Amino acid sequence: MSRSKLVLAFLAVYIIWGSTYLAIRFGVESMPPFLMASVRFAIPGVALVWWRRARGAPAPTLPHWRSAAIVGALLLLGGNGIVTWAEQWVPSGLTALLIASVPLWMGVMNWMIEPAARPKARGIAGLFLGFAGVGILVDPRGEIATDGPQFLAALAIVAASAFWAAGSLYSRRAELPRDPLLSTGLQMVGGAAALLVTGTVMGEWARVDLAAVTAKSALSLAYLIVFGSIVAFSAYVWLLRATTPAKVSTYAYVNPVVAVFLGWALAAEPMTARTLVAAAIIVTSVIMITTDASPRSSPRKEPRPASSPAFNLPRADP
Repeated sequence: MSRSKLVLAFLAVYIIWGSTYLAIRFGVESMPPFLMASVRFAIPGVALVWWRRARGAPAPTLPHWRSAAIVGALLLLGGNGIVTWAEQWVPSGLTALLIASVPLWMGVMNWMIEPAARPKARGIAGLFLGFAGVGILVDPRGEIATDGPQFLAALAIVAASAFWAAGSLYSRRAELPRDPLLSTGLQMVGGAAALLVTGTVMGEWARVDLAAVTAKSALSLAYLIVFGSIVAFSAYVWLLRATTPAKVSTYAYVNPVVAVFLGWALAAEPMTARTLVAAAIIVTSVIMITTDASPRSSPRKEPRPASSPAFNLPRADP
């Protein structure tokens, strides 16, 4: 495997995803969140599926579509969609810090799936430390106001982290196309459909006013489509198969740094001492977990025939 390819994929996930939090915040200023997120993934998803089929990739089977719909719902509705909705009230930097709890959830869920992956003392201490850091951020006496929807939105972001972790782990064993870009496209289409249904149920069509969409929101959506969805999400999907979940989850302690800095520099978001302390605690906990020397999940098996579930996703965003 090319080392340069791994490095570029990690850089895409590290840097681009760190910037998407601010782009999401700018986007929801004049667009409804779930419908915006649906467009964000529908356009690149359809384009990827059409392109890979035109280049000769085998047609996806019904099990492929089913698995893609599940992964898309977990990652893009449960993970990204909730985050997009919550950023109507929660600053982008604080959102990124809460999303940094993804490795904590991945550690707990991976342990539940594979008891042999039980972390050692340092990993367990990291889990408790990380959730303590999240608690500091959502403490009603701290950064999150309780007299409005902000506290509920912050809790929703924590739940979104759990959805993202579940989707990431499930995708490693899901029956998906062997073609990495076709697989990514199917997941985006499935997620976009789930987001569209959710936006419709939430009554967001009544809020759609194309004339009221600002240039900043429109450019942010374009950035999310091209860089956040096509480039970074594809890199994440590929990395989930090319390396271990622990290594992939290290993006969680780079993204917050990028997001907090950009939110402070470009959107005048506050950078308080409490936020910095919580950030240091969460980042430390993630490092403790991802560098824990305990056994992790089983080595990836070679892809088996499509009729048999396997790690057939070449292993990509918030």
